[in-house]
Amino acid sequence: MKRRSLPVAAAFAATTALLLTACGGGGDSSKGNDKITGADTGATKTSASPSASVPDDIKRPDITLPGDAIDDFQNWKTGDATKDAVLADAGRAQTATNDAIIKGTSDTPGLSFYYKGKALTSSVQWVQKWLDAGITYTGTTRYYRPKVQIFDSKSAGVSYCADESKAYNKDRKTKKVDRTPAGNDAYVLYNTRLEKNGQGVWQTSNGTSVRGSKTCVQ
Repeated sequence: MKRRSLPVAAAFAATTALLLTACGGGGDSSKGNDKITGADTGATKTSASPSASVPDDIKRPDITLPGDAIDDFQNWKTGDATKDAVLADAGRAQTATNDAIIKGTSDTPGLSFYYKGKALTSSVQWVQKWLDAGITYTGTTRYYRPKVQIFDSKSAGVSYCADESKAYNKDRKTKKVDRTPAGNDAYVLYNTRLEKNGQGVWQTSNGTSVRGSKTCVQ
């Protein structure tokens, strides 16, 4: 199977519809425009976790990726407590998907904890595609240029880029790693909607992705 035929981060349907609006499921008039308005284009700071400075008393599932798989979140904090809580859970949702892929099961506590509705269905189906293909992955996935918009006390939108150029497909049985060089399709623009549940968790409820987005290619 060729490199990037099952890219690491694209659990959502590939579309240019944006979710950074107060309306939950639909796209807006910016179809075809994948630019994140106001995205940080300066130097970045690296963090292994987007949630390190967002403590809370929520009992969360333990999600720890193995040493050969790294989620690298860059500039994943704004200084605003609410926005940082949203970003933290958006990052945890992404890591929960990667954790399920590596574990080789779509029935993980993390997926149902950080996703709901259409997003949960899409994530479960995405993980299953990896299982059906008999592959997992190794390497580093970088997440950068996050932008968050608070709609109200229980809903928000988050967009961000993912760089999968240093993450490689690995055969589950043979453990052989496919290190075929990646092209522009290794860069993905995400737009997601999150809703706060009764526990205070910002669950991803819907999302779209644009693979090869000009906004994200570096």
